[in-house]
Amino acid sequence: MTTLPLPLVLPGDLPREWRQVLRPGETLRDRSGIERVLPSSFLRVDSWHQALETDLTVHFKAWELIGVDVRETLLARSFPRYVPCAILLLAGALELFRLEVGTYVHVAANGGYRSPAHALSRHASRHCWGTAANIYRIGDTYLDNREEIEKYAAIARRVIPGAWIRPWGQEDGEADDHLHIDIGYTLFDPVDVQDASQPTEES
Repeated sequence: MTTLPLPLVLPGDLPREWRQVLRPGETLRDRSGIERVLPSSFLRVDSWHQALETDLTVHFKAWELIGVDVRETLLARSFPRYVPCAILLLAGALELFRLEVGTYVHVAANGGYRSPAHALSRHASRHCWGTAANIYRIGDTYLDNREEIEKYAAIARRVIPGAWIRPWGQEDGEADDHLHIDIGYTLFDPVDVQDASQPTEES
């Protein structure tokens, strides 16, 4: 991780209390009862100031994808904070969307990463993987009606390969006051500087 000022942290390096919250490598069941393996590679964010200053992409900073409220467990509202590395992939996907819409994309509180201990983490929410975002506003437009949600959902499906978008509606699994974009149960284990410097048989 040569250009990002957020250290890579593996399960053995997590403080014990954080392992209990993040449950690296354990499983959660999705709505269909399928077991999904939780992330094991994390980025450490040392302060809110660092989150405000750290660019994940040209248009997205770290703070935009880690904002939570009191429904998050107390430890995961403090710093240092640990977030799955796949949040970088989510930021990259949202960057494609941001470039297409040509204006600011606002992610709701609790609409980015949530820990498995979060009160909203029912089933295997992709938010626990750092791969889902709830967008409540684009530019000056609030996504609080079917027309706007479906308009931007169509754009997201077109520009983000493999993205899943919640359909508009008020039933479980639908959304009527935000645009939910996610890239699935994606696990991302980046190569750190030490790994990259070690010769391999392929090299």
